[in-house]
Amino acid sequence: MAFNEYGKITSIGLRHARDAFRDPETVGAQWQPLNYHSEPDFGAAMADYEGFVEALGLADAKVHYLPDGEGLSIDSIYVRDASIPSPNGVIHCNMGKPARQAEPGVNGSGYADHGVGIAGAITGEGRIEGGDFVWLDDKTCAVANGYRTNPEGIRQLKALLGQGIHVEVCPLPHYKGPSDVFHLMSILSPLDKDLALVYSPLMPVPFRNWLLERGLIFVEVPDEEFESMGCNVLATAPRRCVMVEGNPETRRRLEAAGAKS
Repeated sequence: MAFNEYGKITSIGLRHARDAFRDPETVGAQWQPLNYHSEPDFGAAMADYEGFVEALGLADAKVHYLPDGEGLSIDSIYVRDASIPSPNGVIHCNMGKPARQAEPGVNGSGYADHGVGIAGAITGEGRIEGGDFVWLDDKTCAVANGYRTNPEGIRQLKALLGQGIHVEVCPLPHYKGPSDVFHLMSILSPLDKDLALVYSPLMPVPFRNWLLERGLIFVEVPDEEFESMGCNVLATAPRRCVMVEGNPETRRRLEAAGAKS
């Protein structure tokens, strides 16, 4: 099995918006305590998610829906944050956002039902979220040190990954503070072994130089499209990706680099 963020997706675990959001009343009650910038439109979210699933189907990815469970919030739609895939199986994260503590266990039961092994879990004072973790190749990964992932979580992660895996640590900037939704993948989305979509203004210089030294070519997200999630792109295969509508300059730059959305 290959470990990277740009290989062809053949199987993927999701939680549909209808299961995470439940109903308009749930969204209305939770969006402010969970620090959303605005209230999600329930109907639009259902339609948008169906479009996302359709895009995955067009990419020939088999979708597995993860189960519901006690203690989940509307944040549980972001299933990537709760688990990290590894050569030894899935690693359960220990969420930096307290309201999301139930997600790793619930999601993990869903992975187990589909025959995916569990390598272990981040526990105690360790904190880590999957959005702060990126596989670059089978032997190399990057992890953020920020408000959602701490040094103890990184120490435990290294132990669970085992010897032979290089873990590059990227200190994240304060940016909008501990209540904001900001991960490593807010500024880095690999698209191929030698291509990545990045937002350089928030990228630490040593980490950015390390990526360049590895031979990565950068597609830079323009300032005016960063807040509209221009850097949040999912690669479904090398240089093929799904992106959020409304970022035309980012799309133009991706296409100029040979990536298709």
